[in-house]
Amino acid sequence: MSTQHPDNITVPFFASHEVLGGEDEIEEAFYAYSYLGCDEQMWDFEGKEVDNFVVKKLLTKYESYFKEHKLGRDVRLTFRVPNPDIERAEAKILLETLESIPRSSDAAALFYGEDIAPVYEVILPMCSDALALNRIYHYYKDYVAGKQNKFLQGKMISEWIGRFKPETIQVIPLFEDKEHMLNAHLTLKKYLSDKQLDYQRVFLARSDPAVNYGSLSAVLINKIALNRIHKTSQELRIPLYPIIGVGSAPFRGNFRPESVQNLLDGYPSVHTFTVQSSFKFDHEPEVVKKAIDTIRNHEGTREPAPFDEDRALDIIERYSAEYTRQLKPLAGAINKIAAHVPKRRKRKLHIGLFGYSRNMDTITLPRAITFTCSLYSLGIPPEILGLNALTTDDWKFLEEVYPNFKYDLTDPLRYTDIDSSFLEPELKQTVSTLISQTNEEHVAHTQHVQQALQDNTLGDVTHHVIRAAQIRGFLG
Repeated sequence: MSTQHPDNITVPFFASHEVLGGEDEIEEAFYAYSYLGCDEQMWDFEGKEVDNFVVKKLLTKYESYFKEHKLGRDVRLTFRVPNPDIERAEAKILLETLESIPRSSDAAALFYGEDIAPVYEVILPMCSDALALNRIYHYYKDYVAGKQNKFLQGKMISEWIGRFKPETIQVIPLFEDKEHMLNAHLTLKKYLSDKQLDYQRVFLARSDPAVNYGSLSAVLINKIALNRIHKTSQELRIPLYPIIGVGSAPFRGNFRPESVQNLLDGYPSVHTFTVQSSFKFDHEPEVVKKAIDTIRNHEGTREPAPFDEDRALDIIERYSAEYTRQLKPLAGAINKIAAHVPKRRKRKLHIGLFGYSRNMDTITLPRAITFTCSLYSLGIPPEILGLNALTTDDWKFLEEVYPNFKYDLTDPLRYTDIDSSFLEPELKQTVSTLISQTNEEHVAHTQHVQQALQDNTLGDVTHHVIRAAQIRGFLG
């Protein structure tokens, strides 16, 4: 699934500006389908400016491609909508987006000469319960498509306006915090209890739980959630197809062209991986295309390996507490650097999950990509925070449950400035025993950033933030 997450440092060749939006994202979707070989494009209405006529523009601008690759059958377009329970300022965008689905179906019907729904699934972020899913499911069914059966001034609306298709849509829950990720299987069970569906997709976040609880915790939370979802799928006898939202930075998933096999092995029950902007644009196109071919040609999903969930939960609690303790004193520096992280998408104001985390008290931090970039720019990759909380037995356990753990620490350790004044002594001692090599060029840029903070002369910080990102091959 190609997404619009702005974690890339390299501006794509087709972009009219370094901040993507509008027609650039139409071009990006076509590029992801036609050249890279992605099966699906997420179209993100949540927290950013977006083109509401994407279906019509894709079909008319790239007619020959979509005649051969039918949108809604051969390739998917999936809307991510605002959550009206949380993003109150964007609540009505949800309704506008749902209303656009039948209009897009009309455009596809004219284009193909047959009824094809180019959009039939939407993603609900920050999902907390089955009621939130049901509201969207039934609003569309009863008030969007359903109004076609009502009479207005003596005439049925479907006779006046035309049929509204599809008559129902699938709603994909995106779970983004620990409580709701660990209970995702229960939410799915409740949501599916009164529906006869052929399948149900479920989306698990990787970035926001990393910001909230640390990268290691995010991996373990996902693994527990995937095990529980798999068991629920067997119990309900309904295929549940997990999606995992992985980014290129190790903190956000370490999903890069050279590491796709690690993720396929590490999450054997996942059906869909997000190909975010850095994956697409920070590598040679042929390398990206080959990596996506590897994913598509994967032998298929397998059962997740069982493990001791209680032991994993214990590690999560201890590690995330230490991660949080070490993060709090860094919040001021993170927010100062965040203002100098280059933008890659036209985004609106967004309320992140961090503000809802009880563990973080009153700390306000930027979104995950900017957060990650800011800490790397300080010479303190967020992956190293909290590592001193792990015991020797924890490391042995993690080698079995999370075999990629040491691999995922390779880059963070390489880009760590062990002499940073922001690195507290206990963590410094732990990290020193793990570092085998250091990228001196990257460290030099992060030392410039640290010095600028100390001197309160931030004029050239953006230059060093960008150069460091170019060296490591991702923004955040």
